[in-house]
Amino acid sequence: MSEPILSLRNINKSFGAVHVLRGVDLDIYPGQVTALVGDNGAGKSTLIKCIAGIYTPESGDYHFDGKPVTVSGPRDATALGIEVVYQDLALCDNLDIVHNMFLGREKKKGVTLDEATMEKLARETLDGLSVRTVKSIRQTVSSLSGGQRQTVAIARAVLWNNKVVILDEPTAALGVSQTEQVLHLVRRLADAGIAVVLISHNLTDVFQVADNIAALYLGTMAAQVKLNEVSTNQVIELITTGKSAGVTKAEASK
Repeated sequence: MSEPILSLRNINKSFGAVHVLRGVDLDIYPGQVTALVGDNGAGKSTLIKCIAGIYTPESGDYHFDGKPVTVSGPRDATALGIEVVYQDLALCDNLDIVHNMFLGREKKKGVTLDEATMEKLARETLDGLSVRTVKSIRQTVSSLSGGQRQTVAIARAVLWNNKVVILDEPTAALGVSQTEQVLHLVRRLADAGIAVVLISHNLTDVFQVADNIAALYLGTMAAQVKLNEVSTNQVIELITTGKSAGVTKAEASK
């Protein structure tokens, strides 16, 4: 593997008496899809929110591009080039694709919106991701399918030249064909050099697009391993018991 763009070491996070994350280590690599898996309550959402600056860990080290950094809030994470696409997508149904992609970051020409520039950049971004499922970038989001909405949310994350894109269950509510579209898009992100974190309960999706798997178990990192070094059954064991024959935490750091 290349050097990780994002490394977390010994991350601990509690809410009152509940210790949610216990000494978690995680490495995210450019040009790779890292699948973050774990049962409900394993700590996936908390870990992602620590990366995004929504939560501040009690202890632990956060390195980005090989340098120690302090992420005290979402703006710090955004400034580093980290974008999270949550399950709710945060899209406005009454706005078109262009305005959704530039929501809160609109480009202006004087006091008016620079519609031509925004439309050009939106189209270039979608074309760069080989998106062919959207008829017009001036469609309102309310007219889009679930897969198309997910595509717009992912494209918005890519538009701002982010280095790390975190996708929270992007295929959870999609049908078979829409799931395939989104998974192909996820793979294209990584192939473009972006570090992708894919949170998913669907191991079929994980084994289709991931390069490595990080398995959380009750707030600890059971293991982070290359995809081609584990079987589906071993991953299930890591998720359900925190260990698996032939897989150790030491292997995770290779």
